[in-house]
Amino acid sequence: MATLPHIIIFNPDQWRGDVIGHLGNPAAVTPVLDEAVKADFVSFSHAFCQNPVCTPSRCSFMTGWYPHTRGHRTMFHMLQPDEPMLLKKLKDAGYFVWWGGKNDVVPGQNGYDDYCDVKYQPPDTPDQPLRPDLHTMRDDWRGTPDSDTFFSFYFGKIDNPDGKPYVRDRDWGMVEGAIEQIKNAPPDQPLCIYLPLTFPHPPYAVEDPFYSQIDIDQIPPRVPTPEDWSGKPSLLKGIWEMQHMQTWTEERWQELRRTYYGMCARVDTQFGMVLDALREAGIYDDTAVFFFSDHGDFTGDYGLVEKTQNTYEDCLTHVPFLVKSPKGVPVQPRVTDALVELVDFPATVYDLTGIEPGYTHFGRSLLPLLAGETDSHRDAVFCQGGRTQGEEQAMEKFRELDEHFLYWPRLKWQQSDGPYHTKGTMCRTQDYKYVHRLYEQDELYDLRADPGEQDNRIDDPALADVLRQLKERVMQFYLETSDVVPLEADRRW
Repeated sequence: MATLPHIIIFNPDQWRGDVIGHLGNPAAVTPVLDEAVKADFVSFSHAFCQNPVCTPSRCSFMTGWYPHTRGHRTMFHMLQPDEPMLLKKLKDAGYFVWWGGKNDVVPGQNGYDDYCDVKYQPPDTPDQPLRPDLHTMRDDWRGTPDSDTFFSFYFGKIDNPDGKPYVRDRDWGMVEGAIEQIKNAPPDQPLCIYLPLTFPHPPYAVEDPFYSQIDIDQIPPRVPTPEDWSGKPSLLKGIWEMQHMQTWTEERWQELRRTYYGMCARVDTQFGMVLDALREAGIYDDTAVFFFSDHGDFTGDYGLVEKTQNTYEDCLTHVPFLVKSPKGVPVQPRVTDALVELVDFPATVYDLTGIEPGYTHFGRSLLPLLAGETDSHRDAVFCQGGRTQGEEQAMEKFRELDEHFLYWPRLKWQQSDGPYHTKGTMCRTQDYKYVHRLYEQDELYDLRADPGEQDNRIDDPALADVLRQLKERVMQFYLETSDVVPLEADRRW
């Protein structure tokens, strides 16, 4: 483009891909997203992340690389200075890059100067206090260690301060800061706002009006807890046993889900505030907007809460993904069921801006899809995680943990010597999902007949041809993406 567009990267954490009104969920209160698709956004109903936890997913969508390309498979192995990173590419190309929110993508000890002009911290003053992180309020909401709430991540409704329309926490502070930056955007410089928010990441907690907006009777049923866990990876049963939520009734599960839906409604409102700020600043038409999450959340499916690092259920891997192009770039607003991956995000930014990435990546630009030229993009999408046996650096054993740590039901197994954290790769098409695993049985699901992935048909002769095709597709995937050769050659003498 002759003039570089402004870019908004609105990136909520842990938002399931099915909690959106315009995708058919009657309980989802997402009017901003729903109206956006009617106006000038494309919503991708079949978008998938490349790892089901924060850091590996973010390393992937900031590079266009899969987790295996450079070994980004843990929460503590982030992008090194010699690796590409989209925000740095934008900054080097002349963008004013404002980053407000969590990290989980570059090493904190290295600082942020290479990646952004501003790493924003919202003010915490007597006049503008920030609500403390619920993770630090253990004794106030988790119950006793032997209770069925201790590892539930469930807080529920948050009381509003007197006379306040919402509970001001870091997310609200970040959104306020982004709006202020939009109002004061550099007049002769393209602006990139990166907003990696925390919500709706649990603990499940939200204030009014968002809590009361959710009609609990409209929430779709959760995927039930398996009576027989033998078809699922052992990690899921291990977490289920340790979270101690077997006594939860469906009414309690629905209340937890209502709270999560309210958290999504809150983020939808915040997204609307950012869009309004763009309009008021007169730069909405000149801005490319990306809305997507890094991964999903169990939210009661299979009797579980939170997430895992190496299982690939749709509730974890299917994410919201909406895109608005700037003026001059054709768009046909709609919902498309084309299979897309988050690695396609940086490829689209490079295509929109004309910035030469300078390295090999595996994303595919979404511009043809935005224009309505096609609704075909990929034949399969992939997600990866886990580790090999003895891969100590991928166990996160350097963390000082005890059996009261909120994430202990997952990390206990992740740090064990058993097969629970076995390395795996998901290959998902429109109709089938295949998971290849080390040390445990593979998985194969017919998604048309079994959208909840409850019946593992890996040994079903009726699907033998499907299994063979998907195994071959996984081999092709690894051959195509197994490494990246630098664009510059070395001298041999």
